[in-house]
Amino acid sequence: MHFSTSVSAHRLSGLVAALAAAGMLASCQTTGSGPQGARDPRQAEARNMQLVGHNDLQARTAYQPVIHQQGNRWIAYIGHHGGVQLNPLTGQKENNGTSIVDVTDPRQPRYLAHIPGDEGEGEAGAAQMVRICDGKTLPKGDPAKRYLLRTFGNKGHEIWDVTIPEKPALLTTVIKGLKGTHKNWWECDTGIAYLVSGVQEWRSTRMTQVWDLSDPAKPVHIRDFGLAGQQPGATGKVPINLHGPISTGPKGNRIYFGYGTNTDGVLQIVDREKLLKGPKEPTAANLRYPEIARLELGPFHGAHTTLPVLGMDVAQFAKDAKGAKRDFVFIVNESLRNECTEEARQLVYVVDVTNESAPFPVANFDVPEESGSFCSRGGRFGAHSSNENQPPMYAKRVLFVTWFNAGVRAIDIRDPFRLKEIGYYIPAITDRTVQRCVKTPQGARCKVEIQSNNVEVDDRGYVYVADRVNTGLHILELTGDARRVANFQ
Repeated sequence: MHFSTSVSAHRLSGLVAALAAAGMLASCQTTGSGPQGARDPRQAEARNMQLVGHNDLQARTAYQPVIHQQGNRWIAYIGHHGGVQLNPLTGQKENNGTSIVDVTDPRQPRYLAHIPGDEGEGEAGAAQMVRICDGKTLPKGDPAKRYLLRTFGNKGHEIWDVTIPEKPALLTTVIKGLKGTHKNWWECDTGIAYLVSGVQEWRSTRMTQVWDLSDPAKPVHIRDFGLAGQQPGATGKVPINLHGPISTGPKGNRIYFGYGTNTDGVLQIVDREKLLKGPKEPTAANLRYPEIARLELGPFHGAHTTLPVLGMDVAQFAKDAKGAKRDFVFIVNESLRNECTEEARQLVYVVDVTNESAPFPVANFDVPEESGSFCSRGGRFGAHSSNENQPPMYAKRVLFVTWFNAGVRAIDIRDPFRLKEIGYYIPAITDRTVQRCVKTPQGARCKVEIQSNNVEVDDRGYVYVADRVNTGLHILELTGDARRVANFQ
């Protein structure tokens, strides 16, 4: 069977149905998340995971956490969705922006500073996305400094000097005057950054701008990029917005772009060198030039995260002549609507890209709704985001995925064809947690429920989960059988 490439793309929805009918997709089962009818949302629910520490992030709605070692300290940088909250450190109400938290002792995280973002609510304001690079790693950076790349609302991208985390200072504005931003990627060893942007002349509010940020004080624009049809002057239907890329850098020479969130998703595999060195005028032909392949996910699923996990040794195929070592991309959809009112549940799909010209989905992961009556709990229920950092104890072994009101799920990925849930943690709500509503003929129905948004891990193995409804940052660790799956030394 041949599946989608840059020339011909088959719909994943039809493929999933066909594979499911043939019994080729393994939907993972979980144990119950708590006794039905006896659940208290102010009590956490867990299996093989436990809470280490917590910070309320000044009750700001949180999106992207990144954890970075700075000398003997570990610092968490958290991007926020829009809103306004009091900053007790300054005594002033500030637009949500970027929180800086010392997590050297994860049991006692200390809030250090808040950098205000753009005005506006939800994804219209704040500073959702953060990335960190050391100056000693960047080719032209100051070896004594550390740099924070962040979005500024939907309007632009900024670089801050966070050498002293308690005293962040704006270094430069990379670009402003945009109409959209989101989930960027920054290669610290080369300085190349792939910035999700909405250039005014382009038809899409989220496409890619490629910048050379090897000298953070002197940004250099390389090119604009997107799906053919998004470029200025194109006609016809506008392809779905970009959500974010993940680059393997010059060594891997691949970039995995994810488009869409809960509908019409696209996995696009791009030759990095061709993207950087190829013709830059945004014609349809030039936009297609660096593309190796794409997989279209159909009308019911998006591609929030497209995480490459390459060179996996698949034990069950060890004696086969071919196929014992394979490359995969984990595609994480994003749920957008409360109380299961979407057209389809958002899941995680495993795509075999060993033959990268023909990406092939081989498995999925789901959290059964009946295991916790999640549709009736309130808020969103479904996949959202996976960790991107892959330290040795987790690489090719354990993946963490947030599931909104089902918390964060720990998945054994050692056999990518048969994923297995090995743990979960659903944080408790607090007095800071805000409600989420759905419209009904009788009026709004509102409930207060946890909404675990994004997840990341640090190189020590701690798991960081940011909450979308103002509950803060939860720092977790694996326990029991799940910890034994990971490769802790």
